[in-house]
Amino acid sequence: MRGQVLVFDKSAPQNVHGWERAASLAGGLVLMGKGLRRGGIFGLAELAMGGMALARGISGRCEGKRLLTEMEAKPALPSQRYSHMPMDSEVHSSDFTDTSVQMPDSTPMGNESRTTPRV
Repeated sequence: MRGQVLVFDKSAPQNVHGWERAASLAGGLVLMGKGLRRGGIFGLAELAMGGMALARGISGRCEGKRLLTEMEAKPALPSQRYSHMPMDSEVHSSDFTDTSVQMPDSTPMGNESRTTPRV
């Protein structure tokens, strides 16, 4: 049973509460009723979705919601800004022989102000 998700697994924490849980119960019952009345392949699909919503409302656990909240909780990648490596001519330029002069932190390249590319 390793790697399987059990719908009524008592060890998994509940992550569906309050109105969300009540809406899952009500929506599941409605979908199951519509699926039984409709019949056919689409009725079977409604019946299955209603059953999943009903199970989510009864158990208070939703694997999809757990995965989404885990993805949101992960820290975002640090923002990276564009910078270029100085060319050899810039590094060995006579402008930088004086120790009081430093290379700029960022040099505008001319494309930062454009919001849309020109065609």
